[in-house]
Amino acid sequence: MNYIAPWWLPGGQAQTIWPALHARRQQAQATAKTTAYRRERWTTPDADFIDLDWLDTPPAGTLLVMFHGLEGSSRSHYALAFAEYAQQQGFNYVVPHFRGCSGQINLAPRAYHSGDYEEIGWVLQALRRQHHGRILAVGVSLGGNALLRWAEEAGQSAGQVVDAVASISAPVDLAASGRAIGRGWNRQIYTRMFLASMKPKALRKLAQHPGLFDAQALQAAQDLYAFDNVFTAPLHGFKNTNDYWARASAKPQLASIQVPTLLVNALNDPFVPGHSLPHRRHVGHHVTLWQPRHGGHVGFAAGQPPGHLRSLPEQVGGWLAQHGAPHG
Repeated sequence: MNYIAPWWLPGGQAQTIWPALHARRQQAQATAKTTAYRRERWTTPDADFIDLDWLDTPPAGTLLVMFHGLEGSSRSHYALAFAEYAQQQGFNYVVPHFRGCSGQINLAPRAYHSGDYEEIGWVLQALRRQHHGRILAVGVSLGGNALLRWAEEAGQSAGQVVDAVASISAPVDLAASGRAIGRGWNRQIYTRMFLASMKPKALRKLAQHPGLFDAQALQAAQDLYAFDNVFTAPLHGFKNTNDYWARASAKPQLASIQVPTLLVNALNDPFVPGHSLPHRRHVGHHVTLWQPRHGGHVGFAAGQPPGHLRSLPEQVGGWLAQHGAPHG
């Protein structure tokens, strides 16, 4: 990846925070002029629902699918940046929301998690049935790890569903990322931000399904480890946080991926430590690693102040389009 951080945005923290706080507003204003999502609601096999936001660009032979990150949505700064890219390329574009992330709480006694590959597989299979051209899939942060886990589990059959895959800032070693986000500045900023959104959602889930978990233990959680121990792990079939983080991490099985796949991780990502990232020996020949020195967590802003976010979707989208062969 050819990325050089702008002089006015030094360090991984700034390169993470600026896009999340400032670029989202700028991108929303610019994209709103030309972008109007069309929402579809799909019923899941367990009688729940997910919401998908679409940009249709007829006629389109390529569909770009975006799986968002923790507490993200189709309005996240990176999702809007990829929406703009898709429009420029004449691609159809869709953001499937993980359960509870579309603005409405889901129905079942579950939410979503970093290893939710079965949900991703169901979505991609359904998209393949209705779309006859290329499907290019990109996942961001949590969505990136879950997408990689799907590619690992699908093995050779993944290429029958999608033509190429990319992950951006994926925490492929969840224990390492959990430790990083749970201490110091990260704990004060990012952990508080995530828990401020996740705890109320969890309590609404408890109101739907009384007795689902211990409300006092959840309210006492001060980091993602404790939250996952009370809520995420038991609701999704894991023994505890340690079991969840170990089984959901994509890093141990990257060599099993059989579809063209790109992993993008900045070495200065505040909560995906550089030492936790895979090396060439950890992956097979289907996997390409881009590990620039700078970029932060889902940042990669470029240009003079106030900057822009076009570089990331252009480079990642270009790689996907190049490596995803025309679908027959």
